[in-house]
Amino acid sequence: MRLFVGLLIASQLMFSSGAKCQKHGWKLIWSDEFSSNGKPDSSKWTFSGRGTADWKCYCTDDTATALVKGGFLYLRGIESNNPSDTAKYMTGCIQTKGKFSFKYGKLEVRAKVSAGQGSWPAIWLLGENGTWPDNGEIDVMEHLNFDTIFYQTMHSYYIDKLNHRKDPQYFTTAAFNVNDFNVYGMEWFADRIDLFINGKKTFSYPKILNDTTGKQWPFDQPFYIILDQALGGNWPGPVNKKDLPQQMIVDWVRVYQ
Repeated sequence: MRLFVGLLIASQLMFSSGAKCQKHGWKLIWSDEFSSNGKPDSSKWTFSGRGTADWKCYCTDDTATALVKGGFLYLRGIESNNPSDTAKYMTGCIQTKGKFSFKYGKLEVRAKVSAGQGSWPAIWLLGENGTWPDNGEIDVMEHLNFDTIFYQTMHSYYIDKLNHRKDPQYFTTAAFNVNDFNVYGMEWFADRIDLFINGKKTFSYPKILNDTTGKQWPFDQPFYIILDQALGGNWPGPVNKKDLPQQMIVDWVRVYQ
């Protein structure tokens, strides 16, 4: 009996030690604290550039839409001030593509979003290899219009082309502190991706071990980070100019492994 109790206590200590290690064992490998005023640090970020996808329709590299000031990154959606540009709006869109990517780990972003019709800020990641949706997408935060919730979503060929949207569930919504800063997080492992708000887990997307399609888990490759303050598009709907400017303010971005 004494031996059994001793083994039980030892096993509990081992479990407790392992849990503590797992909780506190993350090591910071990359970050941006936005401490230098001006354009986003070019050693860490590039401008995403304009494209045909809804979120890219109005992306610019103008400091009117992407500026670091006073320890914060400001990504803004505004009416266009460029008479030579036919686009109605200008939006801030930056990414770490070509500068930094990682495979497995923990991402946290402390940010505050505004609200308005047509506003669509996002914190997300794309796989380096292949084209969408085969390369995979992890949406850590997307906010629409005046919502008091935000979206966390996975994308892949398995989800978006083969329509496997419930096996497993591919998205969730969660409440956040409206008009305040929140920490949006992700913990990415070889067998699952966990998503968080202010340290509380909201969603987990698992790898299916017996997947017969070969398309369910494109998450075994490096991903890069995208931050953007989009306007309009099919999902948020049309922009109300009276609600402009819109902005996402980012305090810091941190990656751990």
